[in-house]
Amino acid sequence: MKITTSRGLTAIAALALAFTAACAPADSDGDSDKPAATSLEDCTVADLPLLKDGTLTVATDDPAFEPWFVDDTPSNGKGFESAVAYAVADKLGFAQDDVTWVKAGFNQAVQAGKKSFDIDINQFSITKDRAKAVDFSSPYYSAAQAVITLEDSPFAGATSLAELKDAKLGAQIATTSLTAIDQVAPSSEPLVYDDTTKAAQALQNKQVDAVVADLPSAYYLTSAELDGATIVGQFQPTTGESEQFGLLLSKGSKLTPCISAAVDALADEGTLADLEEEWLSQATDVPELK
Repeated sequence: MKITTSRGLTAIAALALAFTAACAPADSDGDSDKPAATSLEDCTVADLPLLKDGTLTVATDDPAFEPWFVDDTPSNGKGFESAVAYAVADKLGFAQDDVTWVKAGFNQAVQAGKKSFDIDINQFSITKDRAKAVDFSSPYYSAAQAVITLEDSPFAGATSLAELKDAKLGAQIATTSLTAIDQVAPSSEPLVYDDTTKAAQALQNKQVDAVVADLPSAYYLTSAELDGATIVGQFQPTTGESEQFGLLLSKGSKLTPCISAAVDALADEGTLADLEEEWLSQATDVPELK
């Protein structure tokens, strides 16, 4: 949902409205109130509240996985999230050399407190609980969840979530993937891992029957990281919170409205769709689990 300022507002009132919306809680249906996007014309590099003047400091996790990044090198502009970060920077007037990448763990980033970055892009699902501690931009991607198992697993042929009830499931801590396991209503508690790679390794070692991850990550894991693994199917979370990714900022950041303005502009002109087609299109032909 995009929120833009009214043309009848004065510039000062418009910025006040944008800041107020940036601190608003999520809607009850999960489509959170996105920060009101001020005009990009008001978002000149010289006036942006940055950690370092003239430089956009962007964070992501280490390692950085495909298809979100390529060769574990966020600065190369390859991979969906790397490309999105540079597209946002370009919209705001930054040259590619004016973007600096730093490392920030997923669990660390979603906590309240001072940040070592201007924005963080790391498949952060926009949720009401997280929005109490951090800001999110307008969403740049909507994702489904996917179930991954080994090809010789008795659960490989499942066509519904109910058929996974007796599976030992795993997922990364503090993610929507972990929360989405509730929809399966498994007979045993899911196992929790620090990152998706460790969850995938547990699957490879048959410590779990299946893992849950966002669909593009599931595609990458089954095609490049795991031996003899397959995607059982995909499903949309029904917990009341939509599975949308947003760039993460510190709570109450005055930069949030400008980041959202850039994301909204990229969505309106079709750039986000083009980048999704380029980097994530292979992850779409997967059956749906009912």
